[in-house]
Amino acid sequence: MHLRGVLCRGFRPVSAGEAVERGGRVLHVTFDDAFRSVSLALPVLERLGIPATVFVVTSYADDGRPVAVPELAAERDRHPEHLATMDWDALGALLERGVEIGSHTQTHAHLGQLGDAELTRELRDSRSRCEDELRRPCRYLAYPYGEHDGRVQRAARLAGYRAAFALMSGADARNPYAFPRVDLYGYDGTFRARVKTSVLGGPLSKVLWRLRTRPEPAQRPVAGRGPDAGRD
Repeated sequence: MHLRGVLCRGFRPVSAGEAVERGGRVLHVTFDDAFRSVSLALPVLERLGIPATVFVVTSYADDGRPVAVPELAAERDRHPEHLATMDWDALGALLERGVEIGSHTQTHAHLGQLGDAELTRELRDSRSRCEDELRRPCRYLAYPYGEHDGRVQRAARLAGYRAAFALMSGADARNPYAFPRVDLYGYDGTFRARVKTSVLGGPLSKVLWRLRTRPEPAQRPVAGRGPDAGRD
């Protein structure tokens, strides 16, 4: 199991706050989207003594409906039960088990594409909603899709979050509003998980991210063709 392997390599279980403040070889498990399947993982985390944070998309918590974003449309059509989310009662039960609840915004938007006013609403209103419903401070944010930039980071700070979690690409452990996380999935084998959680994981993720986001070089025009020359 991935978590046991990480513990055996000397990583220390800590709270979300300790992870941000201390860094280093620490382990804190996070779940984005507050899927109902998170409850299946809790007994394992409790046995291993690993703290966790669940980040909720607040607009889904009223009725626990499946997450409806374009990127997951195919999965939602095939297996909507896999994307069903926790409602406020279920999230409150997690709190009673010691799980931290953070915000994953109101609607799971691409934050960098929003105007300033809409960005502020996504961050502030989701935080307020969490606190109103759960009667606990909402201290942490996870950026949808791991996307953020300087403007989004400033908005997260102004919205009152203590820290905001990103993915490894584009993150900086020295910046509490761009704090890196290692993304592990069910299809990650033992070797892949070990690489991701090694000292090579961060630099490798950043290199792959740069390669994915690098603009394609301009194509040379082909003599004797029209304005679409060189295009596929």
